[in-house]
Amino acid sequence: MLLALSAFGLNAQGMAARGASSLPKPKPSGRAFPVQFADIAARAGLTSPVISGSLKSRYIVESMGTGAAFLDYDNDGWLDALLVNGSRFDGIGASGPLLYRNKGNGTFENVSRPAGLTRAGWGQSVTAADYDNDGFTDLFITFWGENVLYRNTGKGGFIDMTAGAGLARPGKHWGSGASFFDYDRDGDVDLFVANYLTLDLARIPLAGTSANCAWLGVPVFCGPRGLPYASNRLYRNDGGKFIDVSLKSGIGAPLNTYALGVLAADMDGDSWPDLYIASDSTRSLFYHNNTDGTFSERAVYMGLAYDESGMEQAGMGLALGDYDGDGRLDIAKTNFADDYPNLYRNGGKSGYTDRALHAALGVNPQYVLWGAIFADFDNDSLPDLFFSAGHVFSEVDALKTPQRYRNPRLLYWNLGGGKFEDVMQTSGPGITAAHCSRGAAAGDFDNDGDIDLLVMNRNEPPSLLENRNTSRNNWLSVRLEGTKSNRSAIGAVVRVDTGGRALTDVVLSQSSYFSVNDSRVHFGLGNSDVADAVSVTWPNGAVETWRGVKANQIFAAKEGTAK
Repeated sequence: MLLALSAFGLNAQGMAARGASSLPKPKPSGRAFPVQFADIAARAGLTSPVISGSLKSRYIVESMGTGAAFLDYDNDGWLDALLVNGSRFDGIGASGPLLYRNKGNGTFENVSRPAGLTRAGWGQSVTAADYDNDGFTDLFITFWGENVLYRNTGKGGFIDMTAGAGLARPGKHWGSGASFFDYDRDGDVDLFVANYLTLDLARIPLAGTSANCAWLGVPVFCGPRGLPYASNRLYRNDGGKFIDVSLKSGIGAPLNTYALGVLAADMDGDSWPDLYIASDSTRSLFYHNNTDGTFSERAVYMGLAYDESGMEQAGMGLALGDYDGDGRLDIAKTNFADDYPNLYRNGGKSGYTDRALHAALGVNPQYVLWGAIFADFDNDSLPDLFFSAGHVFSEVDALKTPQRYRNPRLLYWNLGGGKFEDVMQTSGPGITAAHCSRGAAAGDFDNDGDIDLLVMNRNEPPSLLENRNTSRNNWLSVRLEGTKSNRSAIGAVVRVDTGGRALTDVVLSQSSYFSVNDSRVHFGLGNSDVADAVSVTWPNGAVETWRGVKANQIFAAKEGTAK
């Protein structure tokens, strides 16, 4: 009965929400957050708008936005920036992905066309990894249409290998989140692709014609509820060629969900990578890796399917990180307006418990949240939490509601003890500026030891948020390279022991919302000037430890070289 109400009763509209009200803010800590963010995108040369539908969208595909990535595609040691591009039904402004090469002096050069990234259309997400283990990062970009695999030539460009690698799929599908990961631990990365829903414009009802085509009583585009479901796909990498194992693995079983954000990592502590999928207005999914090439869906058992009341949520983006320092990887999930984000604390064998309200994350339910990022922005050894935001309905601006189409970003400072403090208003104009944002990526683009942010804005240039950290805290970034494991070290877990603390993080090929963070794993060390130990659990299960690693450097950890 409870689930029926959540789907068709009180919240009978296209997007799931539970009418959540803003909770009182806790008493301020009295401490000053030492970070200011400034948007330097224009000065840095990130000036092209990211196309994403029309302001007043007729169809749901126009509203979903696209992902962003920080990656070093040319191996020069500087993070480049990539923005997935969408389209408009009038065709104006549509182009392929936007790739900006980092020139190493605080500016970027648009190299999209010479790099061969020319596929235009309704782009959605990006995942990045070295799928052929040749030392260069490749790209897989999902579309409403046909997904594309771009192989990095190592000569400054990419070539379309979709058909040649076995990833062409006839028909028009809506690929959403995706992730490279080595699910069978054989040393090359496989590929998971989520599919949001089946979209046939000729069959979609008009705005306002059903309960699934309204928001707060106003006619809006229809969906996702009421639109046909799609199934997810899994492709096994066989030496650079991909084989569709969706049915054999259990991934392709129809589960009646609208899949969006993706995490691929060992989330249940058995050393084999699993999958967690944020689902829109339906239950979220947790695919447990059975270690024999198959997966079992266990989200309810793990405590990750619904909110704490057993109701569906409109899940968007995901972040993975150890926010409480217990050595287990926790999950943050973003949701639609009139709801709270989730902060799922990993309890090991007991599964996950949502601690969002305990952590003081229930103070801003008026925002539609998308990207989610755990990152230690002030290098105090406690991962903070960033959310990008932006509504899907421009119609809300005419309503008497706190919801607005363009929103600031949300930033929560980790105070320790499982608590966060809202520092949105004190973290600089890069946070408070209002945009309609979607994907967001974290990375140290200027190699100064502070984590910066790249944010996609609908039909505007992106935001490049430079971290201006005034603390004197130390830091360490770890750049991993697999040899027996996949070369990108996707799925590797890094533990840093320093000053009596244990810090844990993991290498992912997609997180946030449709986006890719810096693959160099970053740790704030506080006042410690050395990491006593840096331990890496490689994707194949092997463990190596480096001792006495000095702070304030990008440390190269190559599999098999620890002494």
